[in-house]
Parts: sequence; C-alpha cells; structure tokens
Amino acid sequence: MIEFWTNMEFANKEFFWLFPGLGFLIFWHFFSLNWYSGSLRYSSIKSLAKSSYGVFNHVLFFVRILSLSALILALARPQTSLSWQNVSEEGIDIVLALDISGSMLAEDLKPNRLEASKNVAIDFILNRPTDRIGLVVYSGESFTQCPITTDHAVLVNLFKDIKNGMIEDGTAIGMGLSTAVNRLKDSDAKSKVIILLTDGFNTTGAIPPLTAAEIAKAFNVRVYTIGVGTNGQAPYPAKDIFGRTQYQYLPVKIDEKTMKEIASITGGNYFRATNNRKLKLIYEEIDKLEKSKTQITEYRKKNEVFWPLALIAAFGLLLEFILRYTAFRTIT
Repeated sequence: MIEFWTNMEFANKEFFWLFPGLGFLIFWHFFSLNWYSGSLRYSSIKSLAKSSYGVFNHVLFFVRILSLSALILALARPQTSLSWQNVSEEGIDIVLALDISGSMLAEDLKPNRLEASKNVAIDFILNRPTDRIGLVVYSGESFTQCPITTDHAVLVNLFKDIKNGMIEDGTAIGMGLSTAVNRLKDSDAKSKVIILLTDGFNTTGAIPPLTAAEIAKAFNVRVYTIGVGTNGQAPYPAKDIFGRTQYQYLPVKIDEKTMKEIASITGGNYFRATNNRKLKLIYEEIDKLEKSKTQITEYRKKNEVFWPLALIAAFGLLLEFILRYTAFRTIT
C-alpha cells in the first residue's frame, strides 16, 4: 500500500486549488447554524433529550465534504507509474598476473608481500561483479590458476590457495606476462587488461618481458604493472639449522625501468607500492581507470486510477441527497 501511494502522480494538480473552497464550506456550515436557526418554546424537553437529528445533520454534511474531496482528487487524475529498466553492461576482461617467488615472503608489507597482494586483489575482484577475471601465477615458470570467469566465488577461493613453493622458484616476468596474454588473446571484450605484479628483476624464462609486452600490444591488451617493496632494505624470513625463523635485511631491487616500459608499450601505467596502504590505493586507481560501461534504458507506463474516487464521490453525494430529502428532510 505504501509503495502504491509513493508511485502515485497527478496529471491535473491545478484542481487541488478547490480544497480551500471546501474549507470555506465547513466554516460556513458551523457559522450558519445559529444564524439561520429558529427557536421554539417547549414546556418540557424530555421528548427531545434523546434526539439525534442534529448529530446526523453533521454526519450528512461531512459525507458531502468527503464526497467532494474524492471528486476533486478524481478531477486531478491520479495515475500510478510503473517503470522498469533494461540494463546492458559491457564488462572488461582482466587477468591478474601475480609473482609468487620466494622474495614475495618479505615482510616490508604486512603480513608479507604475497599475502598483502592477495588480500588487496581479492577486494578488487569483489568490487567488479560484471567483469570476467582470471588469475596467472608465476615464479621460475608460470601457469594459469584460473581462466577468466564471472564466477568470482571460485576465483577468490583459488586466490586464497596461492602460496610460495607451488612452482619452481625464480622470477620469470616475461613468462608470467605471456601466459596472461594467452588467456586474453581470444577474448571478444572491447577492453582487455592485465595487472602484472612483481617485486624484482626477470631472472629466468624463455620469453623476455619486453617481448611479452609487444605480444600484449599486438592483441590490444593493456598492462598495468606494479612494483611491490619498500625503499631501501626489507626483512626476509629464513630458517636456521634448528628450524627457527630468523630475519635478514636485504636490499629491495625492482626492475622499475622494465616495468615502466611494459606499461608504456601497452598503454598502461606503472605503480610502486611501498606499503599496504599504497598497494590498496593502486588497485583503487586501476579500478577507476578501468570502469565497465553500463547502458540503461528506462520504460514507464502510467495507469489512470481516478475511477474508484469518482465512484466514491458519486455514491456519497447520491447517498447524502437521498437521506437529506427522505429520512432527514427538514420543514421550511
């Protein structure tokens, strides 16, 4: 019922100006009671004590007022508005290429680079429900952890399973990028994007990073590159001969020159994340740069609903007329 009235519109609102006239009728009704009333003397008023004529006279008047109110609302032509939308969304195909080499266990990001990268990427995935997203991991070699899909629940679960040691150690940036391109080359999406994250230099792999970038360009794939690691030195956990975890501080070395060239060749951008907050802001920036296109077509249908009010007005006025000139007829 509430939704019905919130969707109500009036086509001829100018008839609402008649309501002040009803206010004048109410005023005149009570003002004229004493003005036009005559008086009779009775020896006793016991026979009139239980008379309810005056009360019914007021009731009939208010029936008239309510009927006229319904008539005014009917003349204003109330309409219900039914609207619906057809939404067509043009999603983006995205592949996340994540470095899972041993250096990603450094704890300059908390709890470490790998876990921080996973957590921020998962938030990124959940904020893009209309896009197809896939996952490639690489270290000394690369493989597809999840093809591009809109089933983000499955993708997130596979993301959570990622850990260092799944594949041979090393940093094959070119292989990771080329595998990601391979997942997108047959995509019919108008926008194809790779987010490539690493914390070091390319140390292995059959395909150099810049060659992979040229391949990406050939398939109209845009690459955003992210270098992860603090400035200076970072703590790396290591086991001693007794199995205890000890930390050694090693210099952070990221091939920013190559990362920038990859982004430049493919029309993307390079970002540097030195802490958790900056990494989160980088993904938010990419999210803004790669927005899905949404086209909304709205349809509206109006239904006239003045007939019930018109019938109420007609019935009320007819009832008031019949009672006033039959059961409650006055003598003049």
